Amino acid sequence: MLSGWKVRLRRVVPADRPGLAAFDRGDAVDYRHWPAHRACPPVQGDALQLAIETFDGVLVGSVCTTPTSPRTGRFGYGIGIGPAHQRRGYADDAIGVLLDFMFARRRYRKCEVGIFRCNHASLCLHRKLGFREEARLRDPESGLRPLVLMGLTAEEFAARPALSRR
Repeated sequence: MLSGWKVRLRRVVPADRPGLAAFDRGDAVDYRHWPAHRACPPVQGDALQLAIETFDGVLVGSVCTTPTSPRTGRFGYGIGIGPAHQRRGYADDAIGVLLDFMFARRRYRKCEVGIFRCNHASLCLHRKLGFREEARLRDPESGLRPLVLMGLTAEEFAARPALSRR
């Protein structure tokens, strides 16, 4: 279990299914909680599937690492916060905890995320966390919605004391 200031990250368990599926019914953005975890193989190596919960045990979202490459030192992630729990700092904290774990403990060198251009809240959050825009791509699945590729290196993360002190 990994802890931040507002949330802790833990393995997704079958009992999380109803909560994650309920988030999907109200999630109009672009991350589908339960299908993403159901489709992923069980946790192996650095392929993480984590529930995001408050210290009171309230499930507020989920995060999973996307293809990791220890050889190149790169990883990515997908995060989703349930609609009723958004704009409370949970994503900010969960991302910081995940970045600290992947950079400090697992020794990855760079994190790359793809965010749909229409997801202004996520783009602002990632800029606030120190991510930089690196490219704009067409969505590989639909070809219609442009993706903004953003990146953050371990050195950039470590240089931001407020984020790396988790």
